[in-house]
Amino acid sequence: MITYVDASTKARRASGVIPLHGEEGFEGMRKAGALTAKALDIITEYVEAGVPTATIDRVAYEFARDNGAVPATIFYRGYRHSLCTSLNHVVCHGIPDERPLRDGDIVNIDLTLVVDGWHGDSSRMYPVGEISRKAERLIEITYASLEAGLEMAKPGKTTGDIGAAIQAVAEAERMSVVRDFVGHGLGRLFHDEPNIMHFGTPGTGVPLKPGMIFTIEPMINLGRPHVKILSDGWTAVTRDRTLSAQCEHSIGITETGHEIFTLSPGGLFNPLAARSA
Repeated sequence: MITYVDASTKARRASGVIPLHGEEGFEGMRKAGALTAKALDIITEYVEAGVPTATIDRVAYEFARDNGAVPATIFYRGYRHSLCTSLNHVVCHGIPDERPLRDGDIVNIDLTLVVDGWHGDSSRMYPVGEISRKAERLIEITYASLEAGLEMAKPGKTTGDIGAAIQAVAEAERMSVVRDFVGHGLGRLFHDEPNIMHFGTPGTGVPLKPGMIFTIEPMINLGRPHVKILSDGWTAVTRDRTLSAQCEHSIGITETGHEIFTLSPGGLFNPLAARSA
C-alpha cells in the first residue's frame, strides 16, 4: 500500500510512505544539486591519465569544505571517502585509491553534497584519454537511457514507466540493465522512498505525483546484468568482467513534468559528448 505524506512530517524512511515536498524542499534541492553539479564540473579537469582517484576524492572534499557543504558518503555506514569512483567493470561504489587512471579507462564519479540539510546526488561517466568505440557506445546508450527515463518523469506516469523506458533503450542495443541497485527518493534523507527501478513494466509501480523527489541513475552493462560485491563490502563489479556505465540526476516532479536539480552549469553532464562537441 502506497501512502503520500507531507515531507515536513516525515523524519525517517518508512516502507511505502512517499514524502511530497513543497517549495522549501525544491529550493533546498536546487542549492544542493547546483553545488554538486559545480563540483562535478570542476572534477572534469582532473580526470586524466596518471591522476589517482584518491586525488579526485580530495578535490571533492576540499570543494565541499570551502563551500559550506558536507559529502554525504563520509562515514555513511562506515564509508570513508567523499565520493565513489567506479572504473571500467566496476558497476558502482568503487573506492578511491592511489592507483593512477590510465588512458582508455572509463570512470563513473558519484557525488552527493549536503547543503543546509538537503542532498544533491549526481554521477557522470568520464573518459580517460582515447577510449574504445565499445566504451563510447556504452556511455552513449547509458545517457540515452537516462533521457528516456526522464521523459516518463511526470504526473500521470509511474515508476514502472520510467524503468520500462530505460530498459527498452538498453536492451535494444543488446546491453543489460543492472537489477541489484536502484534510484531512490531523497531530500533531507540520503535514501528515501520510493525505489526507482531501471527496468519494469509500463503502468506499474508507484504513481508519480507533484512534490516527489528522487534520483534516476541507470547502470548499464555491455554484457550480462549480474554483479558481485568484492571483499571490501562496497565495490560492485560485473560478474562477466564486461564494462559498466552509470549516470544520475536528482529530480523533482512538478505539476507539468519534472525539474532537474543537478544540471551542469558548464554543460559537462556528459563529459564525452562535451569533449567531442
